[in-house]
Amino acid sequence: MTQNDNLVQKCASCGTRNFVTDNETGEIFCKRCGYVIPEQDNEINSIPYNVEECKTGSPTSLAKHDMGLSTVIGSTKTDATGKPLSTSMKNHVKKLKLHDGRSLGNSSDRSLKIAFNFLWRLKDKLTLSNIVVDDAAYIYRKVVEKNLVRGRSVTGMMSAATYAACRKNGIPRNLKDFAQVGNVKRKDVARCYRILLRELDLRMPVTDSIQCIPRIASGIGILEKTKQAAIKILKIVYENGMAAGKDPMGLAAAALYYACLENGENVTQRVISKSSNVTEVTIRNQYHGLKKMHIKKHSEGKQK
Repeated sequence: MTQNDNLVQKCASCGTRNFVTDNETGEIFCKRCGYVIPEQDNEINSIPYNVEECKTGSPTSLAKHDMGLSTVIGSTKTDATGKPLSTSMKNHVKKLKLHDGRSLGNSSDRSLKIAFNFLWRLKDKLTLSNIVVDDAAYIYRKVVEKNLVRGRSVTGMMSAATYAACRKNGIPRNLKDFAQVGNVKRKDVARCYRILLRELDLRMPVTDSIQCIPRIASGIGILEKTKQAAIKILKIVYENGMAAGKDPMGLAAAALYYACLENGENVTQRVISKSSNVTEVTIRNQYHGLKKMHIKKHSEGKQK
């Protein structure tokens, strides 16, 4: 038997904290009344969670300018003994908080704070996962280490880093999405992205057009049968090696438009263009190419 007085939970029967551990069976029971604590009942009458008494803090994150490690002056209205602060002391604490916030970090830290605040806005507007956010933050920190932000826009470089993270994780997003959401010119994002690829030696996987189909179709309300037909068309394109050099999003939009026509769904090129951020001209040109290839494949199958 081993005396165990370090448990925070109380006995459910008598309310004491005097527990004894049986070294042979591993059971823990109350020394006073003999109540045995079940194995799964590890949180019985445990001390409730209190924000003020929290000893761990938030987890560290690359997507925070200070990695989540810095502290701030609290906004409590009482002193250490629980007595309310006077008006003059409240004003003094308010000034201390203001000066503390201004004194923390240098110009590079403030720049990181602006960049990562922008990153979290991109996450909310583009519905990105935390994995993509962490990858984007890691890429951007590499950019800062190499001093590539100097002379360039912070929002443009962060948009490019997030776009690279999306490409890395196979998330179907294009440059126009970041340009519209981040209020940045598309050519600026594209220029920053090329700098990332060159200076950081990034190797991005080729975007799969099939992964773009659900994203385009979700905003239109296309039937599942039509989605599957578009995927079959794209598989034929890849089998024939006709996807090389073509915009994945434009190819997916054209395949979806082709599938809508074949299944009798009345969806115009303009509707698909708005959902995919691809011009109608691109959809039309890609559609004609798909149609010729599809007809050619069918004619070859009939000759055989």
